[in-house]
Amino acid sequence: MTSTNKDPILVVVQLTGGNDYMNTIIPYENPLYYDNRTTVGIAQEDVLPIDHGLSFNPALTGIKNLYDQGKVALINGVGYPTPNRSHFRSMDIWHTCEPEKVGDEGWLGRAIRDLDPNAENVLTGVNFGRGLPRALALTGVPVASVAVLETYGVLTGITAKDERAQALDLFSRMYSPIVGTSHVMDYLGSTGLDALKGADILKTVPDKYQSSIEYNDSVIGRNLKGIAKVLTANLGTRIFYTQQPGYDTHANQIPTHKALLENLSIAINDFYDDLREHNTSENVLIYLFTEFGRRVKDNGSGTDHGAGGLSIVIGDPVKGGIYSEYPSLAPEHLDDGDLKHNVDFRSVYGTVAEKWLGLDATPIVGGKFEQLNFV
Repeated sequence: MTSTNKDPILVVVQLTGGNDYMNTIIPYENPLYYDNRTTVGIAQEDVLPIDHGLSFNPALTGIKNLYDQGKVALINGVGYPTPNRSHFRSMDIWHTCEPEKVGDEGWLGRAIRDLDPNAENVLTGVNFGRGLPRALALTGVPVASVAVLETYGVLTGITAKDERAQALDLFSRMYSPIVGTSHVMDYLGSTGLDALKGADILKTVPDKYQSSIEYNDSVIGRNLKGIAKVLTANLGTRIFYTQQPGYDTHANQIPTHKALLENLSIAINDFYDDLREHNTSENVLIYLFTEFGRRVKDNGSGTDHGAGGLSIVIGDPVKGGIYSEYPSLAPEHLDDGDLKHNVDFRSVYGTVAEKWLGLDATPIVGGKFEQLNFV
């Protein structure tokens, strides 16, 4: 089953490690920002101003350009009640929508199931990166996880059709004694075969792709280029996922964060230009998130784990602008030295699920949350 070119597609980019919200969207007119950021603060004369006393980090020129075109929504103060400052637990909460307990179903896994309830397409969900993020995990939902597109797949060395068919048949029979003996074994059997099918299909993608866009050679640049290759091949993939690591900036933050944001901004801009070149930008929504923000006060050369973060939504379908108020930096309004969230992340997810993907948000995010108007 393949989709038409007009099916809504979601591309999720995880900024892994806890992106410093206050140095990404900077309240540059607020003296409290400079009081707290004595060493990692971004100088007023360097920022890229927008509205309401806020500005982009100067490294984000590509994203600022898209913002000026009305294609970027900034969602301020995103988080959840009783924030957890552990990378693993907080990311787990963002992936499963379960702040009160350890969840075992990913929110995007649920979305993929609802988009393709009979699992007819093994490529409805594709992750670019090693391993499978918990956000995509759900029993019975196939998701291809690709490290490098050009070398993806376990049968890529077999080119002769009859040999390939024989190998697939052997793989199938290898699983057949255990398929049906239990839910776990049944899942393993179908998952193994789904991975093979997905690998077979994805192997054809690089040869089909043509583009004039020269992506920057960074982790996020390479991954978004891989996503562009699969997306423009029209294989029916509706949800893509990837990560940009490195945002745990406890020390040496100024150069580290600048390089990360530069790579991110260039890659997003290249990816958008690639979509436009392939006449598919109107049906792609790009969603950026991180597990938490950093503390309001810097620690000397960096920032420690905090709360209250930023989500960014980018693309032609977006109603651009600033959504929700920037959290107060006043000491009496902080939560143990951190920004307080004012938008539950499940509101953002629910908006994406319902208003963009056309799904019932309640079972996907685990409840009813007020939706926003960015799409």
